[in-house]
Amino acid sequence: MERGQRDMGARDLVAAVLRGDVERVTALLAAGEDPDTRTDDGLPVLCLAVAAYDDAVAGALVEGGADPDHGLPDGTTPLVRAVDGGSPAMVTAVLGREPGLRLAESRRAQLLALARDRYERGAEAVLRTRAGGSGSVRACRVKDNEYDHVTQLTLGDVTIRAGHGAILTDLEWAFRVLTPVDELVTRAVAPRDREHADRSSARWILSGRRSKETWSAVTAYRRSPDPEHRHFVLDVLACHRLTESSCRNSYEKETADLLVAWTVEGEDDPGVLAEVLRVLGDVEHREAEAVGLRHAGHPDPGVRAQVPGLLLDRDGAGPTLGAAARAMLLELARDEHGTVRAATGAALAAAHDGSTELTDAVVALLRDPAADVRAVTAEAAADGKDGTAAVADALTALLDADDLGTRLNAAYGLLRRNDPRTGEAIARVGAHHRHGYEHDHRLSALRTWEWNNRNGGGRDDRAS
Repeated sequence: MERGQRDMGARDLVAAVLRGDVERVTALLAAGEDPDTRTDDGLPVLCLAVAAYDDAVAGALVEGGADPDHGLPDGTTPLVRAVDGGSPAMVTAVLGREPGLRLAESRRAQLLALARDRYERGAEAVLRTRAGGSGSVRACRVKDNEYDHVTQLTLGDVTIRAGHGAILTDLEWAFRVLTPVDELVTRAVAPRDREHADRSSARWILSGRRSKETWSAVTAYRRSPDPEHRHFVLDVLACHRLTESSCRNSYEKETADLLVAWTVEGEDDPGVLAEVLRVLGDVEHREAEAVGLRHAGHPDPGVRAQVPGLLLDRDGAGPTLGAAARAMLLELARDEHGTVRAATGAALAAAHDGSTELTDAVVALLRDPAADVRAVTAEAAADGKDGTAAVADALTALLDADDLGTRLNAAYGLLRRNDPRTGEAIARVGAHHRHGYEHDHRLSALRTWEWNNRNGGGRDDRAS
């Protein structure tokens, strides 16, 4: 490559990094551009991405060969700068593969010490030291990745994120440091924000530490006087089901037994109790229905809204209802609170057996005055196996809903029932190419139906 072409390619890469164009960055690296290209100040472009908190571009650069451990004139490295900046997502992007093997023990110790220092001092103190000012700090809550938040602090032209707790937790795990459970729990609840990255990292790592010692230490916090501790126990238990494990250390039975015992012993915080019931609804236990029936009259609607999920018997091919559960759901379908009616609509539609009383209840909820109740019931009814005309008619009436998801569920429900109004329903849904719905199974089914009925003579293509 000629020097002029190299210079032009380097300028293109710098420009792409500056504007956050990850696709262009990836393309340029694939074409042979140097991932450690320098900017006018002599720093590698990775430092630009780190300073901008652009973890997507930083990740693309590291995947493309950028060196996160490259020594910089000030004695730092891009990875050190990422740790200092306080963004857990950025550290994950820059950390690279197998950091425990790649980095010398002294370097690992330096990174851990830096993260711990920043966490213990606090982001604002670090920011004031770095900015050299005593003015007013601007703070805002920002998304650090797709799911988690941190506080971002700015003083003058210096910005830092307060995610050093998560960074410390993640680095310890990456470097095979077994942090005491009590310390991880303290980090998790300190922000008092259930979507904070510090909490998310601690939850994920504790859910992956499958030992009796860790299990006992975490679940002991269910008796803490602090509801945040108790809620965090439930976070970890729920996360257990998302992390890979063998049957031997899944702790599913232990989780179910503990949750049932929790309800029997009592929980005075309605928010925590609602979460206990929600997590119990995701596991199997012979007492689940009894627990639900005991809490159906709870004064808090958040608790009552978790009851319907406990009343479904999922042992067979599809959800069924016992006599007591059936009677209670029909009562909850008339609850004064919309969130309770919505949860009940989902359960009744899922267990709909074609009987008149369940049909009447489902139809009433599909016509509920509250849009959220109609939407949640329609989602469950769309997947239902009943062939009742009244439910199909109620779904048809939802094709004019303002909410696209509700219209999609209505049309999809008619398609699955092979209803003659399916073609009209699809037309009323509108355009099939919507941002955020690229992989939606309902839109895919609607497109397939249109194709088959346009070219296949109207054959039956109900979704399975």
